[in-house]
Amino acid sequence: MGEVWALKARSADNTSPRKAAPLTHHNPTDRRRMRSSDTQPDRTQSEPEVAADDAARSARVPEASAGRRFDAVLAELFPEFSRSRLAEWIKSGDALLDGAQVRPRDAVRGGEAVTLVAVLDTQTHALPEDIPIDVLYEDSEVFVLDKPAGLVVHPGAGNPAGTLVNALLFRDPGLSALPRAGIVHRLDKDTSGVMVVARTLQAHAALVSQLSSRDVHRQYLAIVVGALVSGGTANAAIDRHPRDRLKMTVREDGRDAVTHYRLRERFRAHTALECRLETGRTHQIRVHMAHLKHPILGDPLYGGPLKLPKAANEALIDALRGFKRQALHAETLEFTHPISGEPVRCSAPIPADMQHLLRVLREDSAAHAEVARR
Repeated sequence: MGEVWALKARSADNTSPRKAAPLTHHNPTDRRRMRSSDTQPDRTQSEPEVAADDAARSARVPEASAGRRFDAVLAELFPEFSRSRLAEWIKSGDALLDGAQVRPRDAVRGGEAVTLVAVLDTQTHALPEDIPIDVLYEDSEVFVLDKPAGLVVHPGAGNPAGTLVNALLFRDPGLSALPRAGIVHRLDKDTSGVMVVARTLQAHAALVSQLSSRDVHRQYLAIVVGALVSGGTANAAIDRHPRDRLKMTVREDGRDAVTHYRLRERFRAHTALECRLETGRTHQIRVHMAHLKHPILGDPLYGGPLKLPKAANEALIDALRGFKRQALHAETLEFTHPISGEPVRCSAPIPADMQHLLRVLREDSAAHAEVARR
């Protein structure tokens, strides 16, 4: 597992970030398991973005910006807000140029006064719930979490409560003003591992931009069916299945999707892969591995019926039959801190159920190798 970096939480004197001690070999119980009753972190640095709701902000257009679109200039003057949100405020008259309402595409002359009334509506209406969260790293701008398998990320028709969003709102009520409570990417319910959550609008905009430009490193551990002999790249477009709306599938008219994978460990009839996402489509690794005829072990949607290896012993049979989710773990996440610009790299320990599965697969392979040598 890779080295873990974390930035020191910024205090009121703007202490610069530093490299934290590696978490790779820590006992999972050493990580902070947080409830809202824990001491709340100092939010001094990010409070103005929330406390300034409905408060007028002012700035002046630089002379060098003459001829540029008003919405583009506004995005540079107020980087804590996304360009789409600023465009809405321009249209509603909450962002004025020299006291007048203009269109987002109108050009500025340079030197004009800009006033902005930042009206931050509640974006998330889920209720807070006291659900423990394993936090790998936090500061005033971001949370980095280790999501357990079985926890749904967003509330929905089948899961109105008990989700990660509910837990986050309990931990930080200010997230209700952010789109999707600050969540900028998601993991499937039964996929475990590391996620980053924005705590401010500026962090949210920056992280969304990094994900869009493919500047976030996302590395997964997957256990797939079949003994692969080499790694490779799956470059196959993905979109919604034409008949089964719960599934995604490889389609020529889909959105581009690229997954790089390499062998981590090879067993008799299975392989542990290290997968790196270049894009982030729904179910991407699961769809790509199934497309390559090496579905992820235990995948209820793409894996098909369980196939037991020849001469499997009782321990292996029990382990394979007892593994009731896709064997997929978001292992490492690396991104650029949205404020300091420093790299942040966090790794989540392999969960106990996958560790047990790997151990049984190793023992099975070793036993059959010993028999073959006799």
